Amino acid sequence: MDGWMDGWMDGWMDLLYIIYLIFICFFSTEPNVGRKQKLTEIHQALISDPVDIETLKRAAATRGGLLTDEVRRKVWPKLLNINVYNLPHRPGRDVRDNHRDHNQVVLDVRRSMKRFPKGMPASERAVLQEQLVDVILEVLKRNPQLHYYQGYHDVAVSLLLVVGERMAIAMLDTLSNYHLRDFMDPTMDSTKHILNYLMPILEQVDAELYDFMMRAEVGTIFALSWLITWFGHVLSEFKHTLRLYDFFLSSHPLMPIYLAATIVLHREKEVKQTECDMAMVHHLLSRIPQDLPYELLISQARDLFARYPPSLLARRAALQSHKSLSISTFQAFQLSTLHQRPDSVLQRLTKAHGAATSGHGLGAALSRDRGQLWGKGNRMVKMAVWGLSATLGAAMLAVAQTAMEWGPDVLLQLF
Repeated sequence: MDGWMDGWMDGWMDLLYIIYLIFICFFSTEPNVGRKQKLTEIHQALISDPVDIETLKRAAATRGGLLTDEVRRKVWPKLLNINVYNLPHRPGRDVRDNHRDHNQVVLDVRRSMKRFPKGMPASERAVLQEQLVDVILEVLKRNPQLHYYQGYHDVAVSLLLVVGERMAIAMLDTLSNYHLRDFMDPTMDSTKHILNYLMPILEQVDAELYDFMMRAEVGTIFALSWLITWFGHVLSEFKHTLRLYDFFLSSHPLMPIYLAATIVLHREKEVKQTECDMAMVHHLLSRIPQDLPYELLISQARDLFARYPPSLLARRAALQSHKSLSISTFQAFQLSTLHQRPDSVLQRLTKAHGAATSGHGLGAALSRDRGQLWGKGNRMVKMAVWGLSATLGAAMLAVAQTAMEWGPDVLLQLF
């Protein structure tokens, strides 16, 4: 009975996601046909075997990114080669015991109130802040070679708010060992090395602007918080942060520095009109405008990366002397993402493992939760869910019928 119920609930989770996609595709007030086509392409990529990673990367990088948090929860794990049915456990109470970074992490998280949605109840925010501390310390505990830096919590909270605690641990763990690895050394040498790619990009595109900034001796420290937080610390609108995270998760680890270059180039007139003084130029550039044309800048960053790849800049700017772990491991990381199975297959494989692996991954966690829900004496809950099933079934039929009338080819692709 329990096995049947688990399968029933898993099936409903998948079905609800499909209903969500259909509503988005056919009942959204968004007139953009490209949005509907993108959702269809994303779904097809997710159910392909192996998962079509290149299509997912393209969807994340191109206009609009991954569109919704619901889609992000499906795609982000695939971009990082994470099995959603084999997630880390929630951290235990001992995760905070005697950790070298505990006090600093707590201080940074307490100062992170502006990173949470406006209007969120204080009680809910407090719970999330506690989870944020645990997520960060759990990843650091798993990777003693990594060193916490101020700004790391900005990345962690962006993940937590979208995917939840356990998935945030898995994603942050992967990012810390690849994309963010250079920032997690005991010194800032590797971080400075990444920042040093900024000026060579400007030199290639706008020699006059480059010369002005060199004369001002402004350096690149103004872009430090942009780089190490993936702009999460400096953007006031969370939707813009999420759009950039879509882009960065699907791109080379140095892509944030290319985006930083496009922002400086976009403000070229402002910079040149400023007094050629280090303090003045730094003051201007360190305060990032909140009304930037993000889609244009993302497109320009992709173009700059194609025209001036890191290997070319390294040769021209004598940057080879410092070995970047993020850069050197990226090709192997990319290859590791190419042979992932779709979630439906992973779910079957996880169940096939049987009781021997019970207690691990998302599937086991959901089973425990459902066991409580469907225990003895919970007849009212059962009746409520069965009623919901009938209602959703009727709604699904109506939606499908309408959708078939509007666009049968698109609907059939979803199934």
